[in-house]
Amino acid sequence: MAVQLVAPRLMLMGGGAVKQLAEVLSQLGLSRPLVVTDPFMVSSGLVEHALAPLRVAGLAPELFSGTVPDPTDTVVEVGVAMLRAGAYDCLIGFGGGSSMDTAKAMAILAAAPPGTHIRTYKVPAAANTAALPVICVPTTAGTGSEATRFTVVTDTERGEKMLIAGLGALPLAAVVDHELTFGLPKRITADTGIDSLTHALEAFVSKRANPMADDYARSAMRLIAPNLRRVWANPGDAAAREAMMRGATQAGLAFSNSSVALVHGMSRPIGAHFHVPHGMSNAMLLPAVTAFGLEAGRARYAEAARAMGVAREDEGDQSACAKLLAELRALNRELEVPTPQAYGIAREKWVELLPLMAQQALASGSPANNPRVPTAEEIVALYEEAWSG
Repeated sequence: MAVQLVAPRLMLMGGGAVKQLAEVLSQLGLSRPLVVTDPFMVSSGLVEHALAPLRVAGLAPELFSGTVPDPTDTVVEVGVAMLRAGAYDCLIGFGGGSSMDTAKAMAILAAAPPGTHIRTYKVPAAANTAALPVICVPTTAGTGSEATRFTVVTDTERGEKMLIAGLGALPLAAVVDHELTFGLPKRITADTGIDSLTHALEAFVSKRANPMADDYARSAMRLIAPNLRRVWANPGDAAAREAMMRGATQAGLAFSNSSVALVHGMSRPIGAHFHVPHGMSNAMLLPAVTAFGLEAGRARYAEAARAMGVAREDEGDQSACAKLLAELRALNRELEVPTPQAYGIAREKWVELLPLMAQQALASGSPANNPRVPTAEEIVALYEEAWSG
């Protein structure tokens, strides 16, 4: 069986890599970047890690800093208007997944006729064309967006987080510098770390898994699982930060070439309707959804447990799966992941939206990749189970 593998053309990884950002652009024949980031990166001065080396190289980068958490169609449209009004030859997504996803969506929408809505490219449509190349510089070890052919944008009119997939969303290059994650708040470290672990686990158990993606997923789980607690307990642990960043990128390569599954399908509606950070909503769901699919994917879940180091290499599948579930629940406790109830979501609103959230989860296509494919009623039951943990 032939396996298609997609990845950025150039990936520069390691401590201090962002200082070579101008060299990366030069190698690719680019010189007029629009840097896409968020207001905090500007107010904190962190965006200077990207802007300074560009200016030293004689470039004149411009800035779009309107990115918001859970990127919206309206923000993307404002960004595209700026993009079309300038003479840029590339976009640099600098920040967390929201900044990188916004840059990707801007590049895709800018290639379409004026007046086109970004929902035109919602899965199952293929977003294979971009107006400009995107270079991604992640500042969190989580989304893996620097290595994927996906972007996620919220349709504000319909209250839906849209998955957009295609070669148009694949970055031309990525600069992955774990030193940019020093100083991240513990909550963001935890949420993005569990997000990356979920990427690797779902890619590995997905019905679309393949040997190439499996290699990335196994490596990512081996890196993330033993280091997530380390960076939570000691944010200045450089070796753990490096492992988490490398693992997050490998997890991105894994699910970009396989797929995510039910956790992500159910997570996106929670983010769209209740503005729960993406990694946190994944964590809220991960134990219950894993338990739901365990019997259908027992061998793969057991192998994942061994890769994570929570089960011995010679341990039987049933025991390994039990230890995997115990580990996921323990991670949520130790990393202080709240339930939807503890997060402060109103019970009445949660119950009211369950049928719509189940419908939106199924429409994303991700649940169809799960080892056990759920019905809408089963998704509602899983949301109910996750409510109070």
